[in-house]
Amino acid sequence: MHKDTYRVFGLFLLAMVLLLSGCGSQQSPELSERARPESAEAAAGETVELTISAAASVTDALLEIEKAYESKNQRIQLNLNFGASGALQQQMEQGAPVDVFLSAAPKNMKALVDKQLIDPKNQAALLTNELVVITPADAKTAIRDLTELTKAEWKRVAIGIPESVPAGSYAKEALVNGKLWDALSSKMVQAKDVRQVLHYVETGNADIGFVYKTDALTSKRVNIAFAVDSAAYTPVTYPLGLVKASKHTKEAAEFYNYLQSKEAMDIFINHGFSAAK
Repeated sequence: MHKDTYRVFGLFLLAMVLLLSGCGSQQSPELSERARPESAEAAAGETVELTISAAASVTDALLEIEKAYESKNQRIQLNLNFGASGALQQQMEQGAPVDVFLSAAPKNMKALVDKQLIDPKNQAALLTNELVVITPADAKTAIRDLTELTKAEWKRVAIGIPESVPAGSYAKEALVNGKLWDALSSKMVQAKDVRQVLHYVETGNADIGFVYKTDALTSKRVNIAFAVDSAAYTPVTYPLGLVKASKHTKEAAEFYNYLQSKEAMDIFINHGFSAAK
């Protein structure tokens, strides 16, 4: 009986050890809760998409900047939305999700600031540009100033829609100041943005076009006939703004600051822009 008693007691201890070991292998609810921050950190490592709405005239420069920025910021994906500044402004006013806005005219930025969609402290003049007149590269007739546009050989004059395309607005201003707007109205071919003006001249659908110098420099199929007198229109300034409604405020602010850095500015300058003073 003595041996049996020890045997039973030993089996009881073994059973208790196995039972306690089994309980210890199960994770407690408290431990699971404490593990959750690790999952949150993993989620924070996911790609952040930023939508950048920008004037059509900065297309080539911003595409190069996109590559440079994403190569150094693996978690960031830039979605570039190009168009006429007025159209982009309206998109934002209607609730389009945008993080950063680069306009080709201060009036479009001011409208968004006035509607409290962009904080005035988070917007700044970034670039300047100039207005030029272009002709097809194979044009047989030269033109030297705006007054010659009234001649019969210039049948179609391409211009951005003045109400929504800043380049068109500047061109109209120069023509009004030169008392030529009404005389040329029957020749006008209006385009949705400055790049469409460029395309019209490249393809021969227009004999003359008003674009920015930077647009003209992107094409071998057009020639710059002359630069429009800068005194005839408002200086071309590109303001940059950080959109209040951004869902990625930190990342948007970082890209907003990067666009003002020397690295980004060098790219803009290489594409024919100048830094705003």
